[in-house]
Amino acid sequence: RIHVGEGASLRHTMVTLGGDVVRIRMDQDFGGEQGDLNMLGMYFVDPGEHVEHRTMVVHNYPECKSRVVYKGALEGKGAHSTWVGNALIKPEAPGTDSYELNRNLVLTPGAIADSEPNLEIENGNIIGAGHASSVGRFDDEELFYLQSRGVSEIEARKLVVRGFFNELIEEIGVPEIVDHLMKAIDRRLARTEE
Repeated sequence: RIHVGEGASLRHTMVTLGGDVVRIRMDQDFGGEQGDLNMLGMYFVDPGEHVEHRTMVVHNYPECKSRVVYKGALEGKGAHSTWVGNALIKPEAPGTDSYELNRNLVLTPGAIADSEPNLEIENGNIIGAGHASSVGRFDDEELFYLQSRGVSEIEARKLVVRGFFNELIEEIGVPEIVDHLMKAIDRRLARTEE
């Protein structure tokens, strides 16, 4: 549970790198005006694993801002992710600015990504509110372009996945954690070569 105080700013990062069944729920509200919340999440799901993330952001004070961005990669038959992002803008929260995003990259056939952004607005006096969701596989043209430049298919796939996660990882801003996460992703991708 996250409670963001008046004028406070919080960046929260959730990284899930596997588990047979993982269910994580993060609830959040504000404790005063002009709070700023940035929730980042990334996950990598292997064959037979189920990873579920649920977020609930409640805008209950004026002029608060929230950004929820979760990205996941799924590989192998039976890899399954679920993301449910909820945002509620209450009548007592004019000036709200809220956005939630979930993107999923399906690396191999047989993986399933469920994504459900939900937005409930009970106040017409807001700056902005939005949500987006996508599930896709490797872009064949992107892979072809890299391969036409002499990059092997395996290395091209690695570059695409690293690029997919890089935006979030760099936003963490702690060099030791950034380095650790990039190495963890590289280890995951190395296993797919075997």
